[in-house]
Formats: sequence, C-alpha cells, structure tokens
Amino acid sequence: MKTCLILIDAQESFRHRPYFTSTNLSAYLAAQNALIDGCVVAGVPIIRVLHVDGSKTADNPFSRESGHVKPLAELHNFEPVATFYKGRHSALVGTGLDVWLTQHGIQKLIICGIRTEQCCETTTRHASDLGWQVDFCLDATLTWDMQQPDGKTLRAADIKTRTATVLQDRFACICSVQQALERLL
Repeated sequence: MKTCLILIDAQESFRHRPYFTSTNLSAYLAAQNALIDGCVVAGVPIIRVLHVDGSKTADNPFSRESGHVKPLAELHNFEPVATFYKGRHSALVGTGLDVWLTQHGIQKLIICGIRTEQCCETTTRHASDLGWQVDFCLDATLTWDMQQPDGKTLRAADIKTRTATVLQDRFACICSVQQALERLL
C-alpha cells in the first residue's frame, strides 16, 4: 500500500504563542525525528504542511512576514516531496494536498505534528472521510494544556488520550512511531 507521511504544522510559530511551554517538547521531538528518519530510510514520501493565517504582519507568528512559518529548529533535516500552506485546521481544505495524494496514488497516510487535537485530528477525520487509511502517530504529536469552559485545566496528556479514544477504529489506527514504521513492512 502506497503510504505518505504528513507532517502538520511542526513550525516555529508556536514558540511565539502564550500557551507554548517546553513541557513534552523533547519527547515529541524525539518521536517526531524517529518517525522522519524511519520514513526517509523506508523511502516513504514526506509532505510538510505549514499553517499560515491572520494578519500579514511581522507581529503575527503565523504570517510569513513574521519569519516564524518555518520548520522547528530541532527537526531532523529532510527533503519534503511537497510543501503545502494551509489556513484551516484540515490540511486537506484549500491546499491541493488531496489532489497531490490522489495523483500520486497514495492510499495510506501517517499523520503527525502539532496540535494533536486541532490540525492533526481534523486532518485525520477529513482524510478518513475522503477514503484514505490513516495511521495517527500519537507520540509524534504535540499539544499543550487548555482551559476548559468551567475554568479548569485540561492537561495535554488528557487531550491526547481523548483524541486517541475518539479516532481509534473510527477514523484511524492509533500507532506509536515504532508501530507506524513496522506497519510499513
């Protein structure tokens, strides 16, 4: 089955958001880099997706003018087969990614990147609905604590658990990096 790794929003922009913390960052980077390296070795094409939105000014970290819409500095270097810029949560809305995947005969996607419950989860649901088989590589996603409507904190670990629960067997196979790489064989 022809597979493609979709690396979503693993970009410097997040370092400039008030919720950014380095908590869980090193674990995420280790997993993300292992997945990138494994896909490079296996010859799996890697697509980079970067998020761009809001005002086109230098003070908006998600504008190209800011200089922050670029890969996280700690990511291992690789040559993406394509780079897409998105302005929505799903990487499949308005980017042409769906057309690229179809034209290249891709049947399965490995989803990873930032934020677990937003762009990664949304792209996974969308891809599944469009007919792609999806491996959601949970340990190669990153998110941060969020404030719930009642003012309580929802921990990042709980957000990841919730995402895995709602995606598993409905929209994706939840995989570790090792499992995703083993499934390539």
